[in-house]
Order: sequence, then structure tokens, then C-alpha cells
Amino acid sequence: MFKKIATGFLAVAATTALALALPTAAGATSPDYDDYSDSWGPVFSQHHLAKAQGWVGVNWDHDGESNEVTVRGRLYDLDNRTYRQGGKCAFVKFQASDFDHDWSPVYAKKYCGYPGYKQFFFQEHDVFSLRAKVCQIGPHSSYPTKCGHWEYLYTAESE
Repeated sequence: MFKKIATGFLAVAATTALALALPTAAGATSPDYDDYSDSWGPVFSQHHLAKAQGWVGVNWDHDGESNEVTVRGRLYDLDNRTYRQGGKCAFVKFQASDFDHDWSPVYAKKYCGYPGYKQFFFQEHDVFSLRAKVCQIGPHSSYPTKCGHWEYLYTAESE
């Protein structure tokens, strides 16, 4: 009987030690975004029927010549109308400028599902500036409409 109790106690101790060690090991491999980290948004479409908000983090290399930008966010469909009534889906698009200040599309996400949201995540390298625009889009369309203004999320000059 004492053998079973001792074995059970050792199993619990080993499991607890492993559980306590895992968060430390996981944290050691994830970037800490010491160079820049900030929340962004909310960014709205026209008439506030779609919105996006989230977080942006930037890590520069040791020489300060290259970076990696990570964006996490949620896209909300706030249009409670049915599609027959003219209701539309939420749409967000991102553009990044490189160090030559040339803008390029880097990511877009569509979400249909009032009153919910959809999470998104992307990474981009060698970004000087990053901006987002939220629009609405038909459920079967490829062309966003009713867009809000560009919202600047990150600029290397702001660091």
C-alpha cells in the first residue's frame, strides 16, 4: 500500500514539475518584441458597420537593417442587415511600405458573420510603415466598398 502511495506522489510531483517548466521553455522561444509593440484600432469602415483592431509588434535584427512585423487582430462584422436587405461582410486590408517607401498590399481578410468576429495573424519582413483600411464587401464579391480611411499602425520613424 505504501508503494502505491509513494508511486502516486512521485507521479504528481513529476507532472507538476513538467507543467511548471513548460511555460518557461515556450516563452524562451517566442520573440519578445522589445523594439516596438503596441495595440492598434479600432479602425472602422464607413458608417461603422465593420471594424478591426489588434496588436502590432516589431523586431529588428542586430544591425538595425531589417525587421519582422507581426500583426494580430480581430475583424468584426457589425452589419445586422440580412443580405437581402443590403447587408455586407467585413473586410480589412493592409499595405506595407518598404525602406524605399513603395506601398504594396500584404494581407487581406473577409468575414461574414454578424455579430461575431474572426481572428487573423500575419508577418511581414523589411517594413518601414504599415497601414490598415476597413471596408465592407458583398458575401460573394471581390470588390470592397464603403471603406474608411487608411489608419497608420506602425512607422519606423516613430520608434
